Amino acid sequence: MQWHLKSFEQLTGDEVYRILRARVDVFVLEQACLYPEVDGKDPRCMHLFAEKDGEIAAYCRLLPPGVAYEQASIGRVLVGSGYRGQGLAQELMRRATAFLAEEFGEHAVKIQAQHYLEKFYGTFGFRPISDVYPEDGIPHVDMLLSR
Repeated sequence: MQWHLKSFEQLTGDEVYRILRARVDVFVLEQACLYPEVDGKDPRCMHLFAEKDGEIAAYCRLLPPGVAYEQASIGRVLVGSGYRGQGLAQELMRRATAFLAEEFGEHAVKIQAQHYLEKFYGTFGFRPISDVYPEDGIPHVDMLLSR
């Protein structure tokens, strides 16, 4: 497994294609959710991903403060279906929160989490700050990590 952390400008065309394909596979096809996956935020984000044999195994984007929320954020968190159950989600979140703290100096991180993952994100210190609400037909909750 090889990990990468790149700005949008550092991504190759092939990497952008594979990232978007993985995001569509999980968030649009697997979750049967039609929404604008390409939302214009990617060029302002850092992209953290693990790949194996040319395939995106795990991915998230790191949003600086002011892009999605007043705080920094982590979004589009995914582990590909063939890579689940191997601890990649935990490693991805450890790397993401460490980067935001060490490189951006951000200690407050807001996320929009699917409700069924609330306990998972809670293991990293995220706490719910909203009631559960529907987003694109899926129950979500806003969560905040503050250190």
